[in-house]
Amino acid sequence: MKYIFFVLVYTFNLYAISGIHILDTYMFEDKKIHELSGLAYDKKVLYGVSDYGVLHHFDLKISNNIIQSITHIKSYEFRNKKNEILKNKHRDSEGLIYKKKKLYISFERKHRVEEFSLTGQKIKKISLNKKLKNGNFRSKNKGFEALAYHKKHGFLTAPELPFKSQNTHTIYAKNKVYSFKKSGSITALEFIKTNKLLVLERDFNALLRRQLITLSVVDLKQCKKNFCKVKTLKVLDSYKDKNVDNFEGLTKIEDKLFLMVSDDNGSLFQKTLFVLFEVY
Repeated sequence: MKYIFFVLVYTFNLYAISGIHILDTYMFEDKKIHELSGLAYDKKVLYGVSDYGVLHHFDLKISNNIIQSITHIKSYEFRNKKNEILKNKHRDSEGLIYKKKKLYISFERKHRVEEFSLTGQKIKKISLNKKLKNGNFRSKNKGFEALAYHKKHGFLTAPELPFKSQNTHTIYAKNKVYSFKKSGSITALEFIKTNKLLVLERDFNALLRRQLITLSVVDLKQCKKNFCKVKTLKVLDSYKDKNVDNFEGLTKIEDKLFLMVSDDNGSLFQKTLFVLFEVY
């Protein structure tokens, strides 16, 4: 009887989150804003970062689960401690976290995570898992696309693709790792609640011009030998679904309400799309 109860509790913990419901899609029309790759929200301002080392502030208005407007307020170029603008391989900002009036950014090419002011001034570098120092990245452009934070787990990041010696994704906390089955390239991470991590993956087939966007949940408390079960919540398929693009940014708006954004790659043929969805 105790064994049956344990199995029921384990199943409930793993599958209590069932799926995702898309609420609204908003096309951002400001052509001066390109390549948004990370989002963060502080209940007053929506922050976004681009691949070119630019921090954007937006005014976000949502009513009745509909995006009423997203208005650009101001932009700042990221600067180092000497107040010099970040250039070349140092400026490829990807993941974004807001915490206590500070922003935390993950970067590709020059792989790292750093703390910044709300106006883009570097404050300090964040210490990461030692296993990342000698990581065998698939390429310079397959670094830390994603960044998440929770007071229990600290900062979590992951290379976009597994290291050359690995076949499964690995998420790195300061002193712990979590691995799970790969569905695509990791472009964003965000906590749903304490041990439930929402993972955004992108898989693009250049030959077929087909984009698959997978949203999954990884339960960090239900892992064996650092390998965790992953549950797919929703797959967006550009062959079947409307408004599927190169989604890279993700942030929590409130409770089970999330917002993600696509990177238009600076292309006239792609869009900057914001998608509002709820996890149930």
